Amino acid sequence: MADGRIVYGFHAVISRLRQHAAGVQEIYLDASRNDARAQDLTKLAGGHAVRIIAVDAQRLDGLTGHARHQGVAARVAAIPLKHDLDDVLENISGPALLLVLDGVQDPHNLGACLRVADAFGVHAVIAPKDRAVGITPVVSKVASGAAETVPYIAVTNLARTLRQIKDLGIWIVGADEAGATDLYDAKLAGPMAWVLGAEGEGMRRLTREHCDELVRIPMSGSVESLNVSVASGVCLGETFRQRRTGAPQTRP
Repeated sequence: MADGRIVYGFHAVISRLRQHAAGVQEIYLDASRNDARAQDLTKLAGGHAVRIIAVDAQRLDGLTGHARHQGVAARVAAIPLKHDLDDVLENISGPALLLVLDGVQDPHNLGACLRVADAFGVHAVIAPKDRAVGITPVVSKVASGAAETVPYIAVTNLARTLRQIKDLGIWIVGADEAGATDLYDAKLAGPMAWVLGAEGEGMRRLTREHCDELVRIPMSGSVESLNVSVASGVCLGETFRQRRTGAPQTRP
């Protein structure tokens, strides 16, 4: 079963068992753990006929690259999520909601973005293949299962993909501190794609030029900016609020 990839941490392993147990090949559990959390995991795995292998901490360190694994890791097969934007959009109900990440390279930020995307009903996360972290074990752990539920679409040419999104009638909104529109004045109820840039750099010029609208997050504190995962949560949270309350959609 060497073809599987490793996920680790109780949240990531349990989420994978609950959402796609057939893809969990085997679980490695620290032999010294016999607490309630380990017992619950053992019971859940047994209910899905997934083998648990008792190992020592050194084996877990080797499997996870000395990450903070909490005493558990699992070898899993890739979930066949829909990785084609057309397929994703054909199978949704209601207005499309996409999250486009321009060059996010920090795995903790990407994992948190996926978790936020899952919480607020994003249909897919889109990112370039180059200058981006992609789905790694760290991303999966931080995402707490969202890496297995939210389609992550890696594209060769982000600018071209944004043009395709626009051709589908989806409004492209970039989060930018120089945006002309305040987030809480923006109209976010229709089909749309949020675009956020990388940590410290923001969106690239070409990415910004493909946005239909630039929106700023109003801030009253002393910090100059938010990291991309926090900004994603703020923007998607306001989008969710507007859609839930049936806010009218009027755009230029």
